[in-house]
Amino acid sequence: MHRLTAALVLALAATPAFSAETTPAPAPVVLHCGHLVDTVAGRLLGETTVVTEGKRIKQVSAGRIDIPGAQTIELANATCLPGLIDSHTHLTSETSATGYTDQFRLNPADYAIRSTVYAQRTLMAGFTTVRNLGDGANTSIALRNAINAGIVPGPRIFTAGGAIGTTGGHADDTDGYRADLQGDPGPKDGIINSVDDAYKAIRQHYKDGVDVIKIMPSGGVLDESSSVDNAQMTIEEIKAIVAAAHDYGFTVAAHAHGAEAIRRAVIAGVDSIEHGTFMDDADMKLMKEHGTWYVPTIIAGKYVQEMANIPGYYPAQIAAKARQVGPIIQATAGKAYKAGVKIAFGTDAAVYPHGRNAQEFAYMVEAGMPPMFVLQAATTHAAELLKKSKDLGSVEAGKFADVIAVEGNPLDDIKLMQKVGFVMKDGVVYRQNGRSAGP
Repeated sequence: MHRLTAALVLALAATPAFSAETTPAPAPVVLHCGHLVDTVAGRLLGETTVVTEGKRIKQVSAGRIDIPGAQTIELANATCLPGLIDSHTHLTSETSATGYTDQFRLNPADYAIRSTVYAQRTLMAGFTTVRNLGDGANTSIALRNAINAGIVPGPRIFTAGGAIGTTGGHADDTDGYRADLQGDPGPKDGIINSVDDAYKAIRQHYKDGVDVIKIMPSGGVLDESSSVDNAQMTIEEIKAIVAAAHDYGFTVAAHAHGAEAIRRAVIAGVDSIEHGTFMDDADMKLMKEHGTWYVPTIIAGKYVQEMANIPGYYPAQIAAKARQVGPIIQATAGKAYKAGVKIAFGTDAAVYPHGRNAQEFAYMVEAGMPPMFVLQAATTHAAELLKKSKDLGSVEAGKFADVIAVEGNPLDDIKLMQKVGFVMKDGVVYRQNGRSAGP
């Protein structure tokens, strides 16, 4: 045997065995909650003890249970809930009066660094999981990876990378550019104009490492094109996107304001409709038949309407579209709820300043949805949309140790959700007594 090899064998033989079985188990953490919202049963429980161990919930028991040697956190005056899920965010940007000129001044690295601040604000607001539905230069993929690696604090991210749309449509970032800067974005840039392009775009997204797919089959508010609601993809193109996406295990979220775009997207098999401002009765019936989720984003509509009244905040074309959408979106959400459409919580964060996500709860209640329903929309419903119900959406043994708490009873006053005082994600406490407590 070679001398070096022999020495290595002897060294390994002399090294004590070390395995997962001999690794000390993480110390349990005991949460004493005054109340717990059971999002599965849709009821408020009394005093409850939640025991976490590592990244998972180990035990949930009625009453108060003390475990010797465990870290104990007293939340006796608070109501505990599962970590919240925002199904529609954009963590790598934020609204600004200079937003349309910043794109010519800022580099992808600038947006990436700012995204770490937006991610932390979102987590501190009680949102431990998000779908990120659109970015530039795949910065949200890098952000997701940094959070997963424990480099920066933030919510668990399921990202779509860049959105997929058509030439001149809502996903075409060169809208409004002068001719020599427009270029001809293609499938690698998320711009498609055929069935073949659709397949290539999905495969590129898979290569890039996304978790979900976001498409733009209708016009939108914040691009510099002329229509907010016109249909911008054919049914064949959407069907191709959905078929390719589902082949790769992706769900498909469809930004769609207009009724015809919604109809095409639902028939083509998308998993969710985002915004849905001009959704009509026929669309709602189709969505119920197909089991399509609806993510209303009321706060985004209200915010753009407000900002449109500030001279110069948006380009004139965008301000006009914002005034068109703002007054309608909340009523549409209320009508969809009454019609029995499946609803998941989402806000379009970045269209308004990050960290204010919970304002959406109050807007949903104003639209006619019961407080328990809106809490379920941000927990069990959103987890189902993500296809992550085994891990997220409720405080149950075996699920991720994502627990938040608010003082008082949010079922009596839903605005309490805007004052989250305790945040735990993956068993790590990031906020306690209303202050940052994270590593």
